[in-house]
Amino acid sequence: MRTMAAPDKILFNGKITTMDPDRPEATAVAVSGDRITAVGTDKDMLGFAGPETETIDLGGQRVIPGLIDSHTHIIRQGNNFAMELRWDHVPSLADGLRMLKAQAERTPAGQWIRVVGGWSVDQFAEKRLPTIDEINAVAPDVPVYVLHLYDRAWLNKAALRAIGIDKHFYEPFVSGRLERDDQGNPTGLAMARPNAQPLYALLDMAPKLDFEQQVTSTKHYFKALNGLGLTSALDCAGGFLNYPDDYGVITELNKRGEQTVRIGYQLFAQRPMFELDDFKRWNDIVKPDEGNNYLKCVGAGEMLVASAYDFEDFSYPRPDLPKRMEGDLRPVLEFLFENRWPIRFHCTYEESAHRLLSLIEEVGRDKGLEELNWIFDHGETISESTMEWVARLGGGISYQNRIAFQTTAYRDRYGEDALREVMPVKKMMASGVPLAAGTDATRVSSYNPWLAIHWAVSGKGRGGDVIWSAANRLDRHDALRHWTAAGAWFSREAGKKGQIKAGQWADIAVLDRDYFSIAEDEITEIEADLTLTGGKIVHAKARFAAHAPAPLPELPEWSPVPIFGAPGATAQRQGSLAAE
Repeated sequence: MRTMAAPDKILFNGKITTMDPDRPEATAVAVSGDRITAVGTDKDMLGFAGPETETIDLGGQRVIPGLIDSHTHIIRQGNNFAMELRWDHVPSLADGLRMLKAQAERTPAGQWIRVVGGWSVDQFAEKRLPTIDEINAVAPDVPVYVLHLYDRAWLNKAALRAIGIDKHFYEPFVSGRLERDDQGNPTGLAMARPNAQPLYALLDMAPKLDFEQQVTSTKHYFKALNGLGLTSALDCAGGFLNYPDDYGVITELNKRGEQTVRIGYQLFAQRPMFELDDFKRWNDIVKPDEGNNYLKCVGAGEMLVASAYDFEDFSYPRPDLPKRMEGDLRPVLEFLFENRWPIRFHCTYEESAHRLLSLIEEVGRDKGLEELNWIFDHGETISESTMEWVARLGGGISYQNRIAFQTTAYRDRYGEDALREVMPVKKMMASGVPLAAGTDATRVSSYNPWLAIHWAVSGKGRGGDVIWSAANRLDRHDALRHWTAAGAWFSREAGKKGQIKAGQWADIAVLDRDYFSIAEDEITEIEADLTLTGGKIVHAKARFAAHAPAPLPELPEWSPVPIFGAPGATAQRQGSLAAE
């Protein structure tokens, strides 16, 4: 005798890691509408099946809750995904240059080649960066922009011509510079010292996709994320992403019901010295928690004021926050707390944390700060006392794997002993502070969550260098928990997502290999064979290919993605470097 209505779907014969401490493992899950209705054994779940119930045999594969990226820049990246050539998993500089050459041969007039983040010199066999001469040689006629972490970008001669940069170009940058030769001609190398604003300003001068192309680009980016098992993200906006002007694409996808990744977004101040005006204007347009289960505003940040931003280019000395920081930040905090806006703020260094937390505690006292689920971002060098301070004030810490991309730079500046202690996640866990993981993709780190999980488990950087001793590494369950159940707190959705548990959203990923038993270095290769968001199948391949949703509209013919692929998006056309 059934005790509930027949579900829409039953997934059975799986190795299900639920992240629910009351039932940590199961073999089957029942789904109705957008919710999980029951979790248990094959026998019990199949007993609920009715004549219209779809049953899916998982074939013994590992199943986890859909992954949650607690710090990323998903909206901006969606608008640009179709235009970018990804070097995330490229093993050598020679391969990267061959990809540039091949893409140059198929890029039409008016378009650029962009390599924007997700790679590190550490991952290359040659252990060196490209030169501008090498980039010009493989792409003499097509504009090329290549960004490396927070420290530099290269624009080839064609790109400089396209945006009118010559010896007479006046550099309007807050910091950083264009390298010039003895005659004053820009060479094409742009340096951040330490503010990356010049690098991003130059990128912003490149052509953009039109609105419908951005819609298609974003849908393909979400599909790639679903292909990695990711179903939810907290968007931290970023420079040159203005609200509401640049949120039209994601708003349109949400209206159409075509959003396959849940997004909670924070608003990032865009105008130095006028940040309070920005937040007052936005407060008249939107309020925290306004939206729906797929798209909602969750607060302010990660930049609240420009003077409180400590840039994390580890190849450059630690910057001191300017003396005026407290005066700039105080009125912004007062306004946000009075209007019950949760905040998140970027903070890399212990020295910055003390000044920021002192002000937050002073302004937030008696304003219900501890009820806001506010977020401290990054924290590569913070101390145990700072972690406990964040916890005491009701905050949580979102950490990322940025150090895995900057291992050599950090070691060269601070030494081997400091490297062993950087990004102290184990100490954060011991402090009791709410803690979740993210990527900070895509201008530095890759958007591939499995690279971040591999770093947490192995303690290795992208070049295989050991960062953490064994005592500082996470076990696989804890690393996964920071990407699932723990992440729900950060968008104030605890109990709604992050676990495979009755009553929660049916956000589920079926992995192509068993995360808990494969070799450690194979973790970077994990993808999802089947992904559900809100009970809908949003990605399916391999044994589940018959369940795949309808194909998306094609990307532009010149897009690098179908040729070279990207994490979660396999190359689809012949002629890719991987196929040669």
